[in-house]
Amino acid sequence: MSKEFRFILKAWEATLRKTHTGGKKRANPLFTTMSVAPADHEPGEFYQGEKVLANGDFYTGQWVDNYAHGQGKYLWTDGCMYLGEWQKGRTSGKGKFSWPSGATYEGEFKNGYMDGKGTYMGPCGDTYRGSWAMNLKYGQGTKSFVNGDYYEGEWRRGLQDGQGRYQWKNGSHYIGQWKHGMIHGNGTMIWSNGNRYDGSWEEGLPKGNGTFRWADGSFYVGVWSKDSKEQNGTYYPAGSSGGNVDWDPQEVFAVDLNDCKVCPQETIPIYPSQKTMSWPGFEGEFLNKQPIYKNGNEGNVRPRRPSDGRVSNYSRSSNVDCMFDRVDRSSRDGSAGFELEGSVAKGIRHFKVQPMKKQGVTIAKGHKNYELMLNLQLGIRHSVGRPAPTTSLDLKSSAFDPKEKVWTKFPPEGSKYTPPHQSCDFKWKDYCPVVFRTLRKLFKVDPADYMISICGNDALRELSSPGKSGSFFYLTNDDRYMIKTMKKAEVKVLLRMLRAYYNHVRSFENTLVTKFYGLHCVKLTGTAQKKVRFVIMGNLFCSEFAIHRRFDLKGSSHGRTTDKPESEIDATTTLKDLDLNYIFRLQKVWFQEFCRQVDRDCDFLEQERIMDYSLLVGLHFREASCTEKPKTPDRTSGARTPTGNSDPDNGTPRLSKVDMDRLLSDPNRWSSIRLGINMPAWAERTVRRNDCEPQLVGDPTGELYDVILFFGIIDILQDYDISKKLEHAYKSFQYDPTSISAVDPKQYSRRFRAFIFRVFVEGT
Repeated sequence: MSKEFRFILKAWEATLRKTHTGGKKRANPLFTTMSVAPADHEPGEFYQGEKVLANGDFYTGQWVDNYAHGQGKYLWTDGCMYLGEWQKGRTSGKGKFSWPSGATYEGEFKNGYMDGKGTYMGPCGDTYRGSWAMNLKYGQGTKSFVNGDYYEGEWRRGLQDGQGRYQWKNGSHYIGQWKHGMIHGNGTMIWSNGNRYDGSWEEGLPKGNGTFRWADGSFYVGVWSKDSKEQNGTYYPAGSSGGNVDWDPQEVFAVDLNDCKVCPQETIPIYPSQKTMSWPGFEGEFLNKQPIYKNGNEGNVRPRRPSDGRVSNYSRSSNVDCMFDRVDRSSRDGSAGFELEGSVAKGIRHFKVQPMKKQGVTIAKGHKNYELMLNLQLGIRHSVGRPAPTTSLDLKSSAFDPKEKVWTKFPPEGSKYTPPHQSCDFKWKDYCPVVFRTLRKLFKVDPADYMISICGNDALRELSSPGKSGSFFYLTNDDRYMIKTMKKAEVKVLLRMLRAYYNHVRSFENTLVTKFYGLHCVKLTGTAQKKVRFVIMGNLFCSEFAIHRRFDLKGSSHGRTTDKPESEIDATTTLKDLDLNYIFRLQKVWFQEFCRQVDRDCDFLEQERIMDYSLLVGLHFREASCTEKPKTPDRTSGARTPTGNSDPDNGTPRLSKVDMDRLLSDPNRWSSIRLGINMPAWAERTVRRNDCEPQLVGDPTGELYDVILFFGIIDILQDYDISKKLEHAYKSFQYDPTSISAVDPKQYSRRFRAFIFRVFVEGT
């Protein structure tokens, strides 16, 4: 090491010591007075060197093409430091990151993020050892808190989630389920004095069925709640089968749980991925530059590139497990095309779409369904706003009775329970109101927001054409909710399976099946006596990201292609199985959860004798560019590029580039990623062979697109009734029975899973 370099490094470290001890923060004058000169290197040359950047940061280690690459050490002027492996200017591999506060992380990095196995030690001594994903604790891990508490178990999005054990410093411990960092689900709390509680928990407190046992053998069995009005149970003294005691179960909430508070997680002021390093085009000066090798001719040392031993034409330096940090420059209206630069890795391709406008036609005064919309809004406002007692998630059997319905009259002049209105005279029916109110609570739907979305000042939008079933669809102005008109047979199916549906969505938070928020009916009075039944559902594609492609996938081939001419296909067109020209590569953790959840959901639908459902998939292509022209559509490969000519100034809500950059670079956004919602992934282009047999899934080409995925299982209200059995028998004479949609639920489920697991694969 040269004398000059030693002098600069000592001066820099002295500045760091001042920063660590709270000295006044200012730029180091050494860095601003140095001479600057461009690096005199050739493309592809690897070299060892030390360099002071123009902003005062310092790097020493291995380089290639003006990027840190290999082993290196980076020192920021604010006191942060990284020592470890690099790939093309990003921390990737094994390394150690330290903060001025004294906190450290040592472990694996991917594309700038703490990702993989690693240990974080906070400034006060709290320590986490385990798995990470995108800077957040994710997977198995242990946490030692500074106050002496200890947790061992599963983590998700930085919080305890799943099965885990928490040990308090006083000797008490809990073993069971967690959710969002709180005790939630079934579990056992054992106090240091020998008392224990076994049963259900909700948000850190006993809730539902449970048993409290004393060390002497006596116990209390009942329904638990912090609300004393909902508390109900029986005390059994030791050695007796029945009995009573003057003991208040509320003591558990007021006394026993006081010393069993879960420690909050530490706050990391800045993540390693947020530290900026603008390598290309920077100004600075090399010190002690030493070439290692260039143009493939290896010299003394070659920087090690982390590898799993496999070679693939879709691999890139930033592993497919880590894509959240890519800054999305596309606006909400999708007015720009997309370009994934080929220089990132072989196989990356660009994609172009045309501007999009909001779906549907606004139902304004004079529209044929204007009065129906007013009736619907009046009914929803009455149903949701009506005072109702607080209910627990454990509903009585009577709540699911199909006869459990409430009729309300809405005369134009108003009544004791309804306001006057300008629509026609009608009657309103709520089906199983307690169940749907509890479902909205389970899905964390705020009643006020729900009413504003559906019944606010903005009109609903009617989609341009009804579905194949003849049902009409309406969207709220904020795109959060979709309203679908229903046939009487569909209502019967939903009411029949309502209890099983409720239990399923309550048991599996990541279920992909449609979320139902309400089931209602409008009956016009007078001679018409017309009934319109409808269900309110969540809109899968409600997002700040524009949906550029959408597919409805069933796993069948007969009739599963879009019948529109190419000129009419745009980003709002729903394409089908034979139009699909991608496979989707998911991060390993998400792929495993995807497979588990598809199996659970299909088992549920199979048990309820449901068929003809489909997986609705929406794609948002990232990395915007205005230069790429649309590709020529190829019918044989299923490649269809939307080419609509919508007006970009159509009032579609959009995010500015600055807002979008801020959104995607904010770590808090990662917590919004759920199975099927906001999921980063790769879409790999496929091409079908030109042979006689229809090929449902084409052959992969290696062309990759960086996408955000949205998907869910829809149309789950078609049972295998007599009409579907006749349809199956009739079409089986004309076509291959395995290619048609109308098949037995067991066969449908088996075929659907086999197809979906070929379309969605694990990223490598």
